[in-house]
Amino acid sequence: MSALPLFPLQHALFPDGSLQLQVFEVRYLHLVRRCLEAGMPFGVVGLLSGHEVRSPEGTEVLTEAGTLAHIQSSETVMPGLMRIQCRGGERFRLLHAEIGQYGLWMGQAEPLPQDPVVPVPEALRSTVQVLERLIRLDQARGAPWLGNADTARLDEAGWVANRLAEALPLDMSQKEGLMLMNDALERLTWIHGWLETSGK
Repeated sequence: MSALPLFPLQHALFPDGSLQLQVFEVRYLHLVRRCLEAGMPFGVVGLLSGHEVRSPEGTEVLTEAGTLAHIQSSETVMPGLMRIQCRGGERFRLLHAEIGQYGLWMGQAEPLPQDPVVPVPEALRSTVQVLERLIRLDQARGAPWLGNADTARLDEAGWVANRLAEALPLDMSQKEGLMLMNDALERLTWIHGWLETSGK
């Protein structure tokens, strides 16, 4: 990949995930406008430490893995405030990152392979039930970001694992580890074990 503008977040975005952002910092307004003009995605990476809104004393430590975010819609709410809706694309491994113009993180990354379509094994079907409950809760709140009856792919191990990885209260280092797993069944098996241990 060529130089990739990065948007560090305390929320992980996985492939096919939905992400809505309110953008007001100068560095990210510049990022969004640049991506809209070029029709290109930006990279969402997790924050292992630091804050989404930069403070003078703060330092940001980024995860090694992230996901391309494709802007699906944008709205200028008022001068200096934009709202964008994004969809997760390819996973990537971050090889190098540095702070550039406007304080914007830029990175060099290599793509990670896409998950093949693999069915959820019977032994892991309980993860689907957990995800179904979370989807119903989201729909009841009027914010179906995990999917709905038309878009949910509850028979695909990778899709189920990715939605649970986004939704469950895992720490960012755990989400990073899941992001770096190239085997969707391995990812779902890990989540199944975490659910069993946590009693979810």
